[in-house]
Amino acid sequence: MHYYKQTRYKLLRTFCVVAQKENITHAAEQLHISQPTVSLQVQALEREMGQKLLERRGPSVKLTPEGKVLYQLVQPLAAGIDGLRETFAASLGKMEMGELDIAAGQSTSLYVLPEYIQQFKEAYPGIRINMHNVEGQSGMKMLLEDQVDLAIGPLLQVPDSIIYQPFANFRSILIVPEDHPLTQQVNISLEDISPYGLILPPKNQSTWRMVDTVFRQHEVSYSVSMEAGGWEIVKKYVELGVGISIVTDVCLTPHDKIVGIPLDHYFPSRNYGLIVRRGKFFTPQAKRFIEMFDPFFFSRTGNDD
Repeated sequence: MHYYKQTRYKLLRTFCVVAQKENITHAAEQLHISQPTVSLQVQALEREMGQKLLERRGPSVKLTPEGKVLYQLVQPLAAGIDGLRETFAASLGKMEMGELDIAAGQSTSLYVLPEYIQQFKEAYPGIRINMHNVEGQSGMKMLLEDQVDLAIGPLLQVPDSIIYQPFANFRSILIVPEDHPLTQQVNISLEDISPYGLILPPKNQSTWRMVDTVFRQHEVSYSVSMEAGGWEIVKKYVELGVGISIVTDVCLTPHDKIVGIPLDHYFPSRNYGLIVRRGKFFTPQAKRFIEMFDPFFFSRTGNDD
């Protein structure tokens, strides 16, 4: 019976990794076993459950509806066992080891997170933090596949499988060089901005979509003088007079040689928040990090384990 339980856990853990990676080869690499062994273990689990759990397309796989149900049941258990040593240590009042994986965009990593990361490292110096720099929907994909513990950033639409808890709010502003004509105007309109070329991030990012939507809604044309990723790059080229841009005021520093002009009457403020998968098992270190932002997060969301 003991051997049977060990074997079942091995099958379930392999199944979870395959579900997260959606690829037999990548799962085998993480588990340090051969691809045929991974396939055989998944097939053995399917026989035991009496259901087809994966749809196979060469090395790539997708969960069947039955596979998704099993994954939701099994993933917290597998994660709990994998993190048992750290959880046990935390229960004894010690948290001296473990890792914390965070997905965040470049702007969030530069302007929002530093004080929290510093605070956490001072409290738990033995915890290794892995920052995953993401763009667009890649952070959400990593979160849903349990490749990271949590994500941090703005979220315009919240899927049912996600809990989003805002903790900071920043205004949308127009940034221009210090000697730009718009610095002399009051109550700037979209028509005032229209003649000047905008520096915008790539089209797959939310800032570009927001700017495009607002101009279209007001039936005002605009032109793009430059496309660039990252607010530090955008600010540099605004300073050089290549164009003007629309950003959130979190990116401004006292050293910037640019002027920020509020655009509250056109563009909404931007929330930044904690983004986690609903029903996820959280390691002790992930819990401590989340509670820095919101001490009552787990009691309020019902996501406590």
